[in-house]
Amino acid sequence: MRQIKLVSLLAAWLFIPTGALLAQDDEFTFYSELAEDWYRGGDYFEWTSTTVNNNNAKLDIFYRTFGDSSNPQLLIVHGFPNSSFDFQALIPLLEDEYHIAVLDFPGSGFSDKPLNGFSYMLEDNARLVDYFVREVVEFDDFALFTHDRGVSIGLAFLGHYLDNPSPGYTLNYHFLSNSGMFLPLANLVPFQFVLLDPERGPEMIAARRAAPRVIEGDPVSVGYADIFKFNDGDSALLHVGKYLLERAENEFRWLDNLPRSSVPVAYLWGLEDNVNPIRIPNYVWLTYLNEREAQSSFWILPTAGHYPQRDNPEAVAKIVRTALSGGVPDRESENEFMRTYNSRREADDGVYVGHSDVRKMEFPGAVRYTPEGYQ
Repeated sequence: MRQIKLVSLLAAWLFIPTGALLAQDDEFTFYSELAEDWYRGGDYFEWTSTTVNNNNAKLDIFYRTFGDSSNPQLLIVHGFPNSSFDFQALIPLLEDEYHIAVLDFPGSGFSDKPLNGFSYMLEDNARLVDYFVREVVEFDDFALFTHDRGVSIGLAFLGHYLDNPSPGYTLNYHFLSNSGMFLPLANLVPFQFVLLDPERGPEMIAARRAAPRVIEGDPVSVGYADIFKFNDGDSALLHVGKYLLERAENEFRWLDNLPRSSVPVAYLWGLEDNVNPIRIPNYVWLTYLNEREAQSSFWILPTAGHYPQRDNPEAVAKIVRTALSGGVPDRESENEFMRTYNSRREADDGVYVGHSDVRKMEFPGAVRYTPEGYQ
């Protein structure tokens, strides 16, 4: 058990930005070395919310970078209810090859979590991503990996990028992972509905806050427990969880950004996700990606659930490397690729799913079919 005592006067005296000393919670007890190391390895920048109801609120946003800045750039965007810590198993597999940046969105992880009527909007987060890549990490040519709530943020961000004739950077690849990105086909759990209930939601959060904190056992589980308690992350869940309302209103518009985008897409999905079942990516793939001229690939991870980056980070890393190294086949070559790749893949590896080309089959040189018999 360790305690962090942060003194802002020390920051001023040393001419160190307050964020460099991580002055977010004056007294916080970490029980997880994993969570504390993640915290100490990061920094902060200030973001002014663009949401009208937030009245230009200024927030401190936590972020981290990994790897050599001369390597290809990769931005990873987390989902709900978690934070950038969700990728603590995946990043070590990629940081030797890529320059990686992550951040915690408002209300999540180690970022600010205002509770006084603050609106945690996906569109605001998309603008935050734009600011982050331009002004903070200064990415100029990067791939975007999105998961869960982060997929909606990424799709909104993609729309802004496509509509901006001079964004100041190039988005060179777009990864989409498990998400309720098309809610009509989701299998939402009671927790998600209760968060939207004006009476039951606060009651559930109060019970969660009163529950004993996990302080020992599995190191990763203790790490998540620490992060949820940081700056009252439990209470913030009630407010961030309202994003489903914004997603439901805008999901068709955001999904329409995919077919009009020329950015290559790798779509990967943990098969054992019961909240966001495989029918979601099947629908999205066939409706928005299958007919795109731009490169698109679809991967099923057979032994992963909603969190492929946690359940099987090695398989996710392989897909990222394959896509970013030019290993995804063109449409003319994908059938042969499927045969050779799937014949040598390991049991946990992603299964490559090719495009669907529905047509009347012809068999040159074959016998001829007639109702009377084969000729």
